[in-house]
Amino acid sequence: MPTNDTQVLSPLRIFEKATDGGLGAGNLGVVLSRHGVGKTAFLVGMAVDALLRGRRVMHISTEESVEHLRAFYFEIFQLICEHQRLDNRLERRVDLERNRHILVYNPETFSLDKLEQSAEFLRENAHFSPDVVIMDGTPRFGHSEQWEIEGICRMAKEWNAEVWTSSRYYREGQSYDERGVPSEVAQFDDEISVIIHLEPRDDHVHVRLLKSHDRTEMPDLNMELDPKTLLLRWR
Repeated sequence: MPTNDTQVLSPLRIFEKATDGGLGAGNLGVVLSRHGVGKTAFLVGMAVDALLRGRRVMHISTEESVEHLRAFYFEIFQLICEHQRLDNRLERRVDLERNRHILVYNPETFSLDKLEQSAEFLRENAHFSPDVVIMDGTPRFGHSEQWEIEGICRMAKEWNAEVWTSSRYYREGQSYDERGVPSEVAQFDDEISVIIHLEPRDDHVHVRLLKSHDRTEMPDLNMELDPKTLLLRWR
């Protein structure tokens, strides 16, 4: 059951306002952070927010098990319900499970062809087409070629879905452009619509916008990730 409460209370409404409506269907977004800072928590938080608004989510991982991700989704769901004081939680959770599909692949054998085959199977047999796609652990930008990123963008447009992925920030020997975007990500700038950086601070993780569509100046999002609850909050 979609909820107006989430529309009003979620800090992600700040992100959508700052980016003129959010990432948008058919576009690719990237979340950058150091290891262990909260990339997966941020992505799952975005996914749960979308699910609570009645959208359909496909979560692709090459790093976690289905069981672990289901538990993580439930944890974030419970915390969001508590913080936003949402009611009808059982019904909301049933809707969440119905509108989300988790696909886990071996990172050594994963391919876009396999993903497209899985998506086609879900479309034909479960009548499921995603509005939001989370790609956690893939693509690995430092090892990706142009055709792979272009393939992901093509799928985003064909599925009419927004696609979010992530990349590691601050590797040994890593170089950056003038915005602070790692070169391994910046080389695909024409294909990426939005880039977010999760910056660890003393008592929170600052959410900073590095790219937003065709904007030349980036607004301050006034958002942060709570390292204790892993939830987004206003700053």
